[in-house]
Amino acid sequence: MNEFLQQSIYFLSLNPPRIEKCLNHLNEKEVWRKPNENTNSIGNLILHLCGNITQYIHSSLGNEKDIRQRDIEFSTPNGFSKKELLLKITEVTDKAIYIIQNTTEEDLMRKRMVQGFDYTGIAIIIHVTEHYSYHVGQIALWTKLLKNKDLGFYEDNDLNILND
Repeated sequence: MNEFLQQSIYFLSLNPPRIEKCLNHLNEKEVWRKPNENTNSIGNLILHLCGNITQYIHSSLGNEKDIRQRDIEFSTPNGFSKKELLLKITEVTDKAIYIIQNTTEEDLMRKRMVQGFDYTGIAIIIHVTEHYSYHVGQIALWTKLLKNKDLGFYEDNDLNILND
């Protein structure tokens, strides 16, 4: 179980620096720009990630009151700077990592209701990890479309190395 927690924490911790790289390429207006009315701005995606992580990890695993207002995450047209958004997602992620590090095996196996779904603690961590990566991928794509730049997420790795 310890390996599962360590790997989950590792993959969660990759996301704030990736978001920061994206934000560093964008101006304040671009952070809140929507490609069309059926998509979300990068700012909205970051607010959504904060809400999701807070509801799933802070509230369910961390036993805090669930105060999420999901619709506001998507309807907010602006109001947070790049710096504020980065601080917000970093703090939410750091707290989630702390909670995961301190989750007992009993809590990992216990089922609880989150957002209308019946999940174990393990399922909650899997959901947050994949959901986070999914939306960071959207943030990266939207940044690449706006700036036509390689974001360098893997610039320090040789991704052509074959498996043993």
